[in-house]
Amino acid sequence: MTGSTEEFTSTHPLGGTDRVPRLGYGAMQLAGPGVIGLPEDVTGAIEVLRRAVDQGVRFFDTANAYGPRTVNQLVGRALSPLADDIVIGNKVGARRGPAGEWLTDSRPETVRTQVEDALLDMRTESSALTYLRLLGDSQAPGSTPAEAVPLEESLGALVELREEGKVRHIGLSGASPEMVERARRITPVAAVQNRFNLIDRSGVEVLAACERDGIAFVPYFPLATGALGEPEALTRPARRLGVPTSTVALAWLLRRSPVIIPIPGTRSSAHLADNIRATEIAPHLTEEEIRVLTAVEDEGSATLSTMSTQMVDALTRRRRASA
Repeated sequence: MTGSTEEFTSTHPLGGTDRVPRLGYGAMQLAGPGVIGLPEDVTGAIEVLRRAVDQGVRFFDTANAYGPRTVNQLVGRALSPLADDIVIGNKVGARRGPAGEWLTDSRPETVRTQVEDALLDMRTESSALTYLRLLGDSQAPGSTPAEAVPLEESLGALVELREEGKVRHIGLSGASPEMVERARRITPVAAVQNRFNLIDRSGVEVLAACERDGIAFVPYFPLATGALGEPEALTRPARRLGVPTSTVALAWLLRRSPVIIPIPGTRSSAHLADNIRATEIAPHLTEEEIRVLTAVEDEGSATLSTMSTQMVDALTRRRRASA
């Protein structure tokens, strides 16, 4: 797809009643090491969040499991009271174990408790967007098998919370195409969050489902946790446009599909500016550059059950570094 600068700096519909910019901000990096506790520089974390708003970001991503709860509390401290045009997507249905491991817990009582905790932490009365975390794109077992808690029960808890005015839009995180379809028989789905980036196209089938149904697709790890490397496909347009390779990678995502809303995260104000600039340079990538970038990975053979070797290596290094 091609387009003007306005196309990539404009907003995307979310659930029929809200619109969000095509580029958001992921807050996971604002936690301490291993995504546990507070960061060393709490003041700096709050400043980055506020600077993001000053630079036009209106879509933020977070989760109860980050910290746990500490990142949501930072969001509350930095952005409360929330402006009407700010949408925060918060994930529930996962928790942290005693060793910091990521565990799935989508019991209705957990979903309700986590939503209410998030409202308290972010100092708001209603969540604009709450995702239910699923196991559809996970390659590591959680504490609860995917079918141990029926989707109808866990999503049903979010539907009840929406009826109570505590949730406005419902999303899915880590869903398969089948889960998206099953969920849509229960409730409208405003957004789906799955892995998708230049070196990991495992979410491509879910992206296709979102395109078909007009659902926002929010790729997490949009920069592959900083492990994109320096392939010529990235370095050549980066040199031509005078931007970092990470900016090009985000611009490619914006060009890849009109329903994609990347949520890159950073603790650095300079990196934040580089990320936001992706909306400006997206229309300046040539069709040949887009073709070469897309060909970095084979989307035709990508599935949720497989992860590219590069992405596996990146996540392994990340886990070792935070251990």
